[in-house]
Amino acid sequence: MRSWKKWVAIPAVLAGIVVIAACGSSGSSSTTSATATSANTTTTGSSTAVASVVKLVPAPIKSKGTLTVAADASYAPDEYFGPDGHTVIGMDPDLVKALAAVMGMKANVVNATFDSIIPGLAAGKYDMGASSFTDTKEREKTVDFVDYANVGESFYTKTSGGTSISTIADICGKSVAVEKGTTEQTDAQAQSTKCTKAGKPAVKLLVFPDQNGANLAVSSGRAQLGFADQPVAAYQVKKTGGQFKLVGAAFATAPYGLAIPKNTQLAPAVLAALKEIMSNGTYSSILNHWGLQQVAISPSAVKIDGATS
Repeated sequence: MRSWKKWVAIPAVLAGIVVIAACGSSGSSSTTSATATSANTTTTGSSTAVASVVKLVPAPIKSKGTLTVAADASYAPDEYFGPDGHTVIGMDPDLVKALAAVMGMKANVVNATFDSIIPGLAAGKYDMGASSFTDTKEREKTVDFVDYANVGESFYTKTSGGTSISTIADICGKSVAVEKGTTEQTDAQAQSTKCTKAGKPAVKLLVFPDQNGANLAVSSGRAQLGFADQPVAAYQVKKTGGQFKLVGAAFATAPYGLAIPKNTQLAPAVLAALKEIMSNGTYSSILNHWGLQQVAISPSAVKIDGATS
């Protein structure tokens, strides 16, 4: 993933670690315009349909009137369940609602496990994936990405009884919790190979279906380290009130992209919509609301399939 918000309340706390109340894959959120709000969301009222963008939306998608957008609602503050336990809120839902409004459409954000989203896009189940996806060359083989942010990766550990590292090279022999299908899983596996080739112990990688499981593994002591996108790791540290701390420096900054099926030709419309909400201030407003100003990119950096690795 995947890979800062004015720290908002989150629905449940368990064993000192923030856990969003999971409701299977049925949680969804929809809005008739980008001005709709729910608890913990931001108002993005300046986004309305723009004719030059609307004409770029492919007819089969335009005729539906609503974009079905998949997100794994366990990755606060980027996407997670709101206080009602089923509405998906966060930075990514707010962005896609604003983008949909510019395109003259609505957005219905539905919960899905992270590793099922790209296959679901390829199968035509979703129109878009907005789930803190790192745009990679490997993923670009299956879907297109419209890049909208730049995010790094971070490790976190228990403040009392945790461990210490400086870089990813120091995780040899340590237990590391990650979410399945994430860039962090790939990077930890690659580092484990480097460890064994150097005659060091392999990484003890613990892989969970969602980020909540990884967080709980660290909280319970089952894992020495959690490994996630920097905003998500920082959020967990903030919300545990000192029980967690970041270790090492953030690294491997890469673009976040909105994932779009290649056969729909929707990416140019999304790119144009993104540049529009950057121009009218909505993009900055959303990132500022969620405390994610640091991940912002300039309009000139907005690309289709701009993976760096």
